[in-house]
Amino acid sequence: MRCPVCGETEDKVLETRTTSNGSAMRRRRVCLKCGYRFTSYERVEDKPITVIKKNGDYQHFDISKIERGIRICTDKRNISAETIENLISEIEEAIKIQAGPRHEITSAAIGEETLKHLYKVDKVAYIRFASVYRAFDNVEQFVQEIESLAAKAQS
Repeated sequence: MRCPVCGETEDKVLETRTTSNGSAMRRRRVCLKCGYRFTSYERVEDKPITVIKKNGDYQHFDISKIERGIRICTDKRNISAETIENLISEIEEAIKIQAGPRHEITSAAIGEETLKHLYKVDKVAYIRFASVYRAFDNVEQFVQEIESLAAKAQS
């Protein structure tokens, strides 16, 4: 590790800890030439996930697209920002697991995973997201989805 002050590459690790969420190693270091103390972080470099679209095209997975959809469907609902952030993290983690070692997932699987997590948080947000994701074009589709929700709630 190169010292940010003098550029020397010889240093000593004083302390090693994992970050609070466990995604990185934090190391406190001291430069052996000038004595400057600095912190470095070590993270796993993930291979990007590829999304297979309905039309067969491929594109890189972008969690911000899911986040945008979730923020829209939860707008004006009584859902805390922390709950939304946790929801997005859970969805992202589930998608990484589903993508597996091939690092590929279909857009349909992403949509269904998002719906599954939204269902647990807020039924209205679930319906809003489903109406766009499943491209409802008439009122009957809304009614069917709401009836299936009601049936699930009763059982």
